[in-house]
Amino acid sequence: MTQLAVIGCGHVGLVAGACLAELGHDVECIDIDVQRIEELQQGNSPIHEPGLEELIRSGLASGRLRFRAGYPDRLDAEIVFIAVNTPEGRDGAADLYAVRAAIEALAPRLQPGAIVVNKSTVPIGTGDLVDTLAQRGGAAISVVSNPEFLQEGSAIQNFMEPDRIVLGSTEPAAIERVAALYEPLGAEILRTDIRTAEMIKYASNAFLATKVSFINEIAAICDAVGADVNEVARGMGSDPRIGPQFLRAGLGWGGSCFPKDVQSLAHMASMHGAHPQLLRAVEEINDNQRRLTLQKLRDALGELEGRKILVLGASFKPHTDDIRHSPALELADLLQLQGARVVVHDPVVTAEQVLTEFPRLEFAAELMAGARDADAMVLATEWPQFRELPLREMAAIMRGRVIVDARNFLDSDAARDAGFAYRAVGRPQQEHGGRAKTAEHDTPSTMLAARSGEAGLRR
Repeated sequence: MTQLAVIGCGHVGLVAGACLAELGHDVECIDIDVQRIEELQQGNSPIHEPGLEELIRSGLASGRLRFRAGYPDRLDAEIVFIAVNTPEGRDGAADLYAVRAAIEALAPRLQPGAIVVNKSTVPIGTGDLVDTLAQRGGAAISVVSNPEFLQEGSAIQNFMEPDRIVLGSTEPAAIERVAALYEPLGAEILRTDIRTAEMIKYASNAFLATKVSFINEIAAICDAVGADVNEVARGMGSDPRIGPQFLRAGLGWGGSCFPKDVQSLAHMASMHGAHPQLLRAVEEINDNQRRLTLQKLRDALGELEGRKILVLGASFKPHTDDIRHSPALELADLLQLQGARVVVHDPVVTAEQVLTEFPRLEFAAELMAGARDADAMVLATEWPQFRELPLREMAAIMRGRVIVDARNFLDSDAARDAGFAYRAVGRPQQEHGGRAKTAEHDTPSTMLAARSGEAGLRR
């Protein structure tokens, strides 16, 4: 059993601490938020993550997991994980205030031979800064970069069944001591230098964000030509060189990682003389998905001024209560700015969370209360609970019968059978009776003829 400390009781720190305790290590999680620590000491998780609260309570009961508010005079841990937040700073650069503060607090408290493991997502080269600050305490310590690849909503499984574990350091012995913690998981361990480990994290998230933006751009083309993006994605994903993951068209990506990591990588590229054209395009396409969904509503309803719109979902993805950079709430805010009356409903996110960030929106704790007299509804977060919406009952109390499925998640036939005009992302609209029609065009032949005419004019 190894003595460990985790600095930061946010999503990454809590999952790491609880899982490492479950693996049999002695773990002390430290945070400066006294209220959060008191809640954790009672076995209550301050974040919604499936399975996390059970792990926290198990660790507390075994005595292997402890929570502390503030730093002790001396930290006896052999290995210390830094898992503090690195939000967007000015011009897209990562804000390292919390990382600096954590290292400065740790430096005089570390024991000789301790290993500082950075799990926070930080700009390339931050490992050098961590090493410099840590050495100020006078103790001989080692620094290892160990980026996390957790997905909110499945973080416990991601930690316990990782695709790979990345460890970067200039000291092979330090890498091996950290690698031993993960040995029971049986995952491949990639050993490299610190800067490469830091870049792997950014490159991974930027590539996944690119896949999402790519399929959304394809969806926009499918909307124009009458193809079905779901089938396109299935055909593409069957190619092992491409794979099916992250090829779901929809409202775009959000959350705490993709937006800041893509921005931070683009900022780093610019600062070092590179030209991040692709990353800028990835961001632009993603932002445009909210506007395209708004346009679908405008096409269906005409002017949005005074219309009541029910937005289903507030979290940036299902199985989490995280609303940071939530596409659902960004869309809701855009609709509100267009003069619509916007009501948000989510099965986990609370009214306090939503209204603190977006005070002009409304929140409906009950689905049917939100649906009453609504002119349209938008499926913005694909919670499993929304798969079985009482569509006929909702149609009976709504003023209008329009559904914009911004995640291609609902049963389109069930929606139409309930009397709704159904619109999706990159999928052909269906006339009553099941015949597909091509967006606002007549037939593929007339489209081809129109293109031929345009080509002739260009010549």
